[in-house]
This record gives sequence, structure tokens and C-alpha cells, in this order.
Amino acid sequence: MQKEIISGLLLPFLGTAAGSGCVFFMKRAFSRGVQRALTGFAAGVMTAASIWSLIIPAMDMADGMGKLAFLPAVAGFWFGILFLLLLDSVIPHLHMNAEKAEGPESRLAKTTMMILAVTLHNIPEGMAVGIVYAGFVTGSADMTAGGALALALGIAIQNFPEGAIISMPLHGEGKSKTKAFAGGVLSGAVEPVGALLTILFASHLLPVMPYLLSFAAGAMIYVVVEELIPEMSEGEHSNIGVVMFSVGFTLMMALDVALG
Repeated sequence: MQKEIISGLLLPFLGTAAGSGCVFFMKRAFSRGVQRALTGFAAGVMTAASIWSLIIPAMDMADGMGKLAFLPAVAGFWFGILFLLLLDSVIPHLHMNAEKAEGPESRLAKTTMMILAVTLHNIPEGMAVGIVYAGFVTGSADMTAGGALALALGIAIQNFPEGAIISMPLHGEGKSKTKAFAGGVLSGAVEPVGALLTILFASHLLPVMPYLLSFAAGAMIYVVVEELIPEMSEGEHSNIGVVMFSVGFTLMMALDVALG
């Protein structure tokens, strides 16, 4: 079990690191169309993961509440939305292709704020993986090793393009390839750290597990709606983002059912 947990916690981080490594063998950044496609794919994976891996298990855990089994999921979801809204407001960050930074005024370098933007994106993903594996460790909500692995694998797949999307622009702005790679890797480091802390406190979290599962779902949906969907739709009209959203959604849905 210990090896399964360690592997699952590291998978999303390795996806980010592998994507960041694109800076060493690709000569130029992704085109706008490719960025849209990858962003749409990530949004689809995160949306499906929020539903199948987090919200549905949260309601299953609260099944004893009868017709009110939705309450923990609703409450946790809103806590997740409000938590990311708070982070979005207090941490200076700069989204891809944006000219103006969000959050409080800051003298941080543009590249630093780009890394912070992706780090904000990765916080709920790390929490989601940690909470699902905590559910597996405690045996709650019939969480299986396969179901937890499906979530970790799905997030790792969508983290690969994210790593490239952050490292290659950093190199394009003058950073060496090594520093650009390090920046991409650093943006994903929050995931295994957050997930591991959740695992360590798993036994204490059991009573509030339905709330935590839906909390992670709310946080991820916030990222999808506030960041990913606008990025895949901005500029000249294109359907590639919607198509890749559907690909990511169905892939994550299939992984969860097949491995769960």
C-alpha cells in the first residue's frame, strides 16, 4: 500500500516536470491554437475529476443523511470556491497571455507571477489527490487504489502540457533553459507536498471527508471557470478548446470507471 500511495502522490508532479522538460528539446513555444487545445484538455480532465472522483464519493459518504446527503457536498464545494477566491485576491499572479497581473499590487517579476499563477492552479489538484488517497487509506467512501490512481494519472496527464506552457515562455523571456525548467518544476512542487500533508492527517480527517472531497472539487471548478475556460476561448473564435475539453472530460471519466 505504501508504494501505491507514494507513486500516486508523485505522479502529478512528474507530469509537470516532464512537461517542463520540453524546454530542452523544443525550439519555440506552443502556438496559440495548441495552447487553446491543451488548456481545454486540462479543463475537461479537472471537471470530470471533480464530479466522478470527488463530488459523487462525497455524496456516497453522506448517504446516511437520506435526502439531505447533498448538504456536505454543497457546503464543501462552496468552501472550495471561496478559498480559491481568497487566494486569487491576496496572491499576485499573472495568467498566460495576460498583460495585467491579478491580486494586490506587487513589484515581483513577470516570470515570478506567472509561476505563482500556475502554482495557484496546482493547489487544488494536490489537495484532491491527497484527499482521495486519504479516503483510500482510511477505507472511507469505498475509495479504491484504482480510483485514487485514476485521479492521480488524469491530473498527471493534464499537468504535462501545463509544465511546458510555463517553462517555454520563461525561456522565451530570457531565462536559461535550466532556470525555465526549474520554474516549471517549482510550480508543481506544491502538489505532492499538499497531498502528503493530507495523508499524514488522514485518520483525523475521516469525520469531515465528504466536506473535504467536495472542497477540492469546488477549488478545481473555480480554476476551470475563472482561468482555463477564458484562456481556451479568448481571441479569434475556434472550436479546438471545446473539442479538447470533451476529450479530456471523457478520458478522465473513462479512467475513473475503468480503474476504480
